Amino acid sequence: MAEATQHSTLNIQNSFYARHGKRLLDLTLATPLLLLTLPLLAGAAALAAGQNRGRWLFRQMRPGWHGRLFTLYKLQTMTEARDATGQLLPDAQRLPPLGRWLRATSLDELPQLWNIVRGDLSLVGPRPLLPEYLPLYSPAQARRHEVRPGLTGWAQVNGRNAISWEEKFAFDVWYVEHLSFKLDLTILWRTAGRVLGARGINAPGEATTTAFRGSPPPISS
Repeated sequence: MAEATQHSTLNIQNSFYARHGKRLLDLTLATPLLLLTLPLLAGAAALAAGQNRGRWLFRQMRPGWHGRLFTLYKLQTMTEARDATGQLLPDAQRLPPLGRWLRATSLDELPQLWNIVRGDLSLVGPRPLLPEYLPLYSPAQARRHEVRPGLTGWAQVNGRNAISWEEKFAFDVWYVEHLSFKLDLTILWRTAGRVLGARGINAPGEATTTAFRGSPPPISS
């Protein structure tokens, strides 16, 4: 069964859509979308700058295709507020109403359209996470890096931050094994609905999401 799944995945990864069509779709949609949303991005950036003493662009290294690092761009939604010892305050205390609104509307993600044009991201794929998570993945979970990370993905339209890490990674790997033009269009359509409904933005009881600490080992029978 494992060999059959691996063979099927290789066929998918070697398909015309995976090798050429997906990148063409990214450029066809992301380039005009970036240009059309520039006024909206400029306004959101001005609001973020007003909240963060002139800082509006958030940059962070993330692992991409095959784990290669790239610089991810987002609008700055959290402040740099620190305690008396100089340590950053918890996320909930650094995320003001404006930052919550930018996240709820997904306006903070608009700079990632440039990441797509550059080829760092795809419109659809597993979300790029933090580099420190790389050694924590199981071999199965690490398969999420077999495709370019995405602005949205199968896990995002099936719960986003409201589901567990293990569920997210299972959705990511399922996407890798079923990548297709039809699936990407389905995810993009469902993403529009989730953005408008502002669903799954944060983990239950959290301002953003909990950190991944590694999955527990399977229970042997």
